[in-house]
Amino acid sequence: MGELDEIYSNYAEEVFKYLMCLCHNADLSEELTQETFYQAVKSIDRYNGECKMSVWLCQIAKHSYYKYLERNKKQQSDIAQVNSIHTSPEAELIHSEDKIALFRIIHLLEEPYKEMLFLRILGGLSFKEIGEIQMKNENWARVTFYRAKMKLRERSKDSNGQ
Repeated sequence: MGELDEIYSNYAEEVFKYLMCLCHNADLSEELTQETFYQAVKSIDRYNGECKMSVWLCQIAKHSYYKYLERNKKQQSDIAQVNSIHTSPEAELIHSEDKIALFRIIHLLEEPYKEMLFLRILGGLSFKEIGEIQMKNENWARVTFYRAKMKLRERSKDSNGQ
């Protein structure tokens, strides 16, 4: 695991900057950087050393960004459609029920994932601040937040019956 931490600390900033050039959004770049390293860990056995590690990671980052664009293409058209309809009291109730359902799912998560989501989303704290609060480092906070999001997605799919 130490070798993976070293790879992350050596290349995370470069991958983040590359993604910033692609999407011009710091939050999205952070999320895609996490996705990049997750995918890299899953496919590390395919890295053969023919290119620099940074090149390989940036290729993964580029593919992660393209996947994100494809996933969100449909969402954007759905959002535009919803925004074109006047918000009714019924729609506002459904939206608030969605928030309640989300918080129920978060509440059921085990620690440290539950606290991580609350600190990051509700508290608006940076990964560095969260790492300090937890007496860990920034990398730990980033990885834990990513894992918390994955657990949240899994539970959300399960509760929706998908």
